[in-house]
Amino acid sequence: MNAVIYARFSSHNQREQSIEGQLKTCYKFAADNGYTVIGEYIDRAQSGTNDNRAEFQRMIADSDKRTFNAVIVYQLDRFARNRYDSAINKAKLKKNGVRVVSARENIADDASGILVEGILESMAEYYSAELSQKIHRGMSLNAQKCLSNGSNPGLGFKVAPDHTFYIDEDEAVIVREIFERYGKGETVADIIKDLNARQIKTSLGRDFNKNSLHRLLRNKRYIGTYLYKGEETPDGMPRIVSDEVFERVQSILDKNKAAPARSRGKEEYLLTTKLFCGYCHEMMTGYGGTGKSGKTYHYYACKNAKKHLCQKKVVDKKRIEDMVVAACRQMLTDSNIQRIAEAIDAVFKSEFDSSAMKRIKSAIQEADTAIENLWQALEKGQGVDTIMERINKRQEEKAELEAQLAIEAKKERVISSQEVTHFLSVLQKSNFDDPLNRRAVINIFLNKIYLYDDKFRLVLNGSGQPVEIDNIMLDEIDDYFDSQISDSAECSSMVLAFR
Repeated sequence: MNAVIYARFSSHNQREQSIEGQLKTCYKFAADNGYTVIGEYIDRAQSGTNDNRAEFQRMIADSDKRTFNAVIVYQLDRFARNRYDSAINKAKLKKNGVRVVSARENIADDASGILVEGILESMAEYYSAELSQKIHRGMSLNAQKCLSNGSNPGLGFKVAPDHTFYIDEDEAVIVREIFERYGKGETVADIIKDLNARQIKTSLGRDFNKNSLHRLLRNKRYIGTYLYKGEETPDGMPRIVSDEVFERVQSILDKNKAAPARSRGKEEYLLTTKLFCGYCHEMMTGYGGTGKSGKTYHYYACKNAKKHLCQKKVVDKKRIEDMVVAACRQMLTDSNIQRIAEAIDAVFKSEFDSSAMKRIKSAIQEADTAIENLWQALEKGQGVDTIMERINKRQEEKAELEAQLAIEAKKERVISSQEVTHFLSVLQKSNFDDPLNRRAVINIFLNKIYLYDDKFRLVLNGSGQPVEIDNIMLDEIDDYFDSQISDSAECSSMVLAFR
């Protein structure tokens, strides 16, 4: 499995040598755990209190290439000290199939930490969707008045301060020329070649190509039609092209149009990166296909089975996702919600004091000890000038550390127990046919699944041991899952807490 290493040292009480130590530990962890390191990202003299770090951002961007599966850090605070930034950036990596692993901390088994990340990610998505709805309501009101909603108005149009559209005559001349030339039989290729030779740009400031020219020729705004979400309002825009010219162009476009390619909707596979084959432990990934009857099928398949290296059968996407969502929903009880909110509140309190602040306090104490030792050496008459220089340097370091401690002390926690309680209570009563709610409950409670042909084993965040479920009918799963949890009375305290 490919991995990259991310290392960082801050400007306080650390030096270049600390990078070497981090890399040495990370490389040893990689060798011991079967990772192949293919790259390093190193930020020097950069704070971990925010994610505005050049190499860090390059690493996040590079994950889009999907060339590595893990980011190895010396310990979690090298990735981020801010829990919110950590959760958000981990979510970005997770979408690309990348997980963050710590060389010195057993993060994968930290149930509270995983719960925090899952809830933060789900809350961010939930409130983002809520904000999106508000924005769309505002845009709908604008659309009723035929006003601009901020999108590109198109070549030939401009937007006034009051959001109304008006014609830019210099650009409108080009638009009319394009329609006239195409309507008289000139080819798209010839028109594009001429426009680009004259350095005439699209409304986005780019060279013309086949797609941008076709979009322009199909745009009903040029005959005064206001468009919003497929709805048309005649005379809602100022007109640039006559109906006659526009219709002649549409007729030619339709005649020259090739048969459309069959479009395929993008299907979301909720269990991606969490579903594993029970036989070979290889990840199972989502696939889609069309049967002889023309019906579309969506399923998960073991990667090794695709290569004929494993006997695992494929599983219907909806069936397994429905069963897993139903299992995760069992965790959303009133008592669990209260316990989760309290547990997460405790995590934030603990991290707030024990991570950044404790390290700074320790560094201040170390500086005090060093300063005291230097004063003792000075009293003995040892190298006055050299010792005074070192004392001054240590005192400067201490002053910087104390300033940093004051900043940390004033920071507020990103998320409160009341916010968590509200979010989970809303989720508890939500419609679980909604993809947003299904995604949320899986993100929060599901750690991983090991799927066999006759059963599957769920590893739930907040549960001390896996829960096994036979391949039973969906309408029986609630009672079966309850009995499995009840039979787990001898599990760890985390099982009892979230039962």
